[in-house]
Amino acid sequence: MEIREYTEKFENEKFSLFATKSSLSKGRKVYEEPEDIRTCFQRDRDRIIHSKAFRRLMHKTQAFIFPDGDHYRTRLTHTLEVSQIARTLAVALNLNEDLTEAIALGHDLGHTPFGHLGEKDLDDVLEKGFHHNEQSVRVVEVIEKEGRGLNLTYEVIDGILNHRGSGSPNTLEGKVVQISDKIAYINHDIDDALRAGILEISDLPKESISVLGENTKKRINFLIRNIIKNSMGRNDIIMDKKIKELLYRLRKFMFDYVYHGEELKKENDMVSGILKKLYYYYIKNFNKIPNEFTSHYGNDIEKETIVCDYIAGMTDRFAMKTYKEVVK
Repeated sequence: MEIREYTEKFENEKFSLFATKSSLSKGRKVYEEPEDIRTCFQRDRDRIIHSKAFRRLMHKTQAFIFPDGDHYRTRLTHTLEVSQIARTLAVALNLNEDLTEAIALGHDLGHTPFGHLGEKDLDDVLEKGFHHNEQSVRVVEVIEKEGRGLNLTYEVIDGILNHRGSGSPNTLEGKVVQISDKIAYINHDIDDALRAGILEISDLPKESISVLGENTKKRINFLIRNIIKNSMGRNDIIMDKKIKELLYRLRKFMFDYVYHGEELKKENDMVSGILKKLYYYYIKNFNKIPNEFTSHYGNDIEKETIVCDYIAGMTDRFAMKTYKEVVK
């Protein structure tokens, strides 16, 4: 028996009734022969880790665009924290850890430079709008590997597409990543805001902190335990209603006083409109986009889509450097 077959046999015999088994995957758009060692979801995870888009996440904003220090989160460290929380939940609930990890590692591959501010810039200029979850799917299906894409399984792509709050993943593993994403960014952004001196512990909603915990470690542990308790043996990923309300109260507080607050507004004002200006520049000067990027697109792809793909894939520092060179 091959190692992959042994793993698949273990999954079929030991995993939860509601888990996604790799041997029952709906497969890939382009068929590939199974490997002797890795399952299909393990292969997807490894393809994402080795992708260029994954490496660029280390130079993309999470919440703070110009942090004064080495310990602030980036889009890459956020991704790793989501993966850690999601894998803990998947193992505890006897779900497919490999599928969960692949979705978690790929969920933000389409994020723009400058975080949600950059996303808003592109959303404003594109007639069809811009959503980073949809762009993440474009990255793995169209952009990576010089236009060949990563040819990921249906289940991983579904989880990436539906990881936002409005999404509805078709697997429990996808739902685990969806809720882990919120737990991660709310808590680590609080941690970074405290480090930056934007917040004091006393500023945070008192009921949320008193119940969920006064520090990041305690809150994450509390939330993980609550999800396990409420989801065990069920075909859903559930958090206690009251606990969810307290978590979302923290989320609202962060939007009101940090993400849209005065301190980050100073940073945002420095980069606001940069991606819009880059977009209009490359629409008018399409030939300035490197040929190695444009050459793998077919003639039927709109210029606006190619420009969007190019800009969305930039790191913060490359976008700023390019802006200073060609626009400012």
